Amino acid sequence: MVDSRQDQEQQEPLLLPSPGLLIMPGETMEEEEESSPAKPATTWRGRISEFKAEFWLAFNAKAVSHWILLFLSSLAMLVAFPASSLLSRVYYSNGGTSKWIISWVAVAGWPLSALILLPTYVICKKSPTPLTFKLVASYIVLGFLSGADNLMYAYAYAYLPASTSSLLASSSLIFSTLCGYFIVNNKLNASMINSIVVITAAMAIIALDSDSDRYGNVSDKQYIMGFIWDILASALHGLIFALSELVFVKLLGRRSFHVVLEQQVMVSFFGFLFTSIGVIANHDFGKMSSEAVKFKGGESAYILVLVFGVITFQAGILGGTAVLFLSNTVLAGVLNAIRVPLTSIAAVILLHDPMSGFKILSLVITFWGFCSYIYGSLSFSPKKEAIP
Repeated sequence: MVDSRQDQEQQEPLLLPSPGLLIMPGETMEEEEESSPAKPATTWRGRISEFKAEFWLAFNAKAVSHWILLFLSSLAMLVAFPASSLLSRVYYSNGGTSKWIISWVAVAGWPLSALILLPTYVICKKSPTPLTFKLVASYIVLGFLSGADNLMYAYAYAYLPASTSSLLASSSLIFSTLCGYFIVNNKLNASMINSIVVITAAMAIIALDSDSDRYGNVSDKQYIMGFIWDILASALHGLIFALSELVFVKLLGRRSFHVVLEQQVMVSFFGFLFTSIGVIANHDFGKMSSEAVKFKGGESAYILVLVFGVITFQAGILGGTAVLFLSNTVLAGVLNAIRVPLTSIAAVILLHDPMSGFKILSLVITFWGFCSYIYGSLSFSPKKEAIP
């Protein structure tokens, strides 16, 4: 009995502390070392050389036009989204009062996306996606939710500084992660959970420092309601993101550029219809002329704010759509992480938003949360996505 146990122990492989180094009976360590591949250089110089090689490999794998489009799309995200946030705040700070008008402006630019979509049918010979009952119903639901989301954000911009509202809006990452996990069965890891905790802590810091950045004409109740509306809008935005992904998985089954753009056009169109009904029911179209007269800077400034609001809202959406198609969600996450501090800094410089030490701390923590999320996303990305 003892001999059989000894024989069994002798036949079991010996696992050494070095990871992946397995020596079977009858093999020597020298033979295993000779057969194992050489380890890559771990010095900084070696890593830099490896990064350069991968960079040029990625660059040469795509046409120059691809990189030009990716650069312009990234620039659109980094410029248009902060600009739209600042213009929304300028509207309210200069005398605008309507919440429906700003929510309408956010989706009124849908024809711009349609103009970009048409050449894909005519020039690229792409076929429009057949409209089924389920697909149309999903567009209607997403359009309604998008209109409601824009209305909630409008209330936030009316009562909060642009820097504060942009920081609170970054909490949409929390809700999109959780909704994606429960609705689309997306994966979660420790880095993503850490980002949720970190960004939640950043939101709590802003809430505790509410007295330092409230405008004089905004009451305590309005500030609290602006805070709540911003968080609710971020939660709804996360739900919309997850439902949009579910539409691709269940109904569309493909992710070509014109299919993504089709969804964006249809959702914005139905969102435009719902907000237009709200504007008409609230008689805000009729009030625009009197609002323009009282607007600081006059009617021309009023028109410019709304027109550029329409353009920047749609340019940011188009830029985000193009980045997702030309690259991946990781780059989109990086750009989103960058645009949060850009919006806050621009609001402080251009709109003279108050920036307390607590808000700076919240900004740093939020950026850390985004970086943690991006790191977690990289672990789920297949290696082929390393080359956009």
